[in-house]
Amino acid sequence: MKFSEEQVKDIVTLKDNLIEQIDKHQESIEMLEKNIVTLDLFLKDSSFTKASQLETTKVEIQNKTDTKEHVDNSIPIKRGNDGKVIANAYITPEQVSIVLDDEVGISDETPPFKSFFLDRIIGEMKKKDTVEAQNGKIQKESIINYIINKNGSDIREIIIKNYRQKERVNELINTAGWSLTRMLENINK
Repeated sequence: MKFSEEQVKDIVTLKDNLIEQIDKHQESIEMLEKNIVTLDLFLKDSSFTKASQLETTKVEIQNKTDTKEHVDNSIPIKRGNDGKVIANAYITPEQVSIVLDDEVGISDETPPFKSFFLDRIIGEMKKKDTVEAQNGKIQKESIINYIINKNGSDIREIIIKNYRQKERVNELINTAGWSLTRMLENINK
């Protein structure tokens, strides 16, 4: 079937219109996700002690097995729907360690871990740090980075190094809680 030139123009216009609508809705979805994170931050601020109000937790690394003895208090990270502790955060001046509860088995492939927590939250912090490093405000070695420790395919620990700013600690812990809650919901569907 051959289309007339007019029909082809109409199809191209329709395609452009659809792409425009997809982009518009994608922006709306991202804005809604940001609003949910903001609301979760407010809700979680009222449910546990702010990281900035805590004394730094000491983490001692023993021998080469990387076994950690957590001294003092940890910050519990709770599942959004029922308040069950799904992980604990341990803060040192150098890093935030988010250790998942032994009963929590989720892969780093489960959404929205990569797309939201790693790419959007830590990724945006990394972009800002990279710009600051390029402008000579910080050393390249001070750029935020992360390590995911796994047991098989299951995440056991997320270590975020060089968070540098106290404000980031709260955001990292709260968005980790939100992401882990969504991940658990996604694997239980």
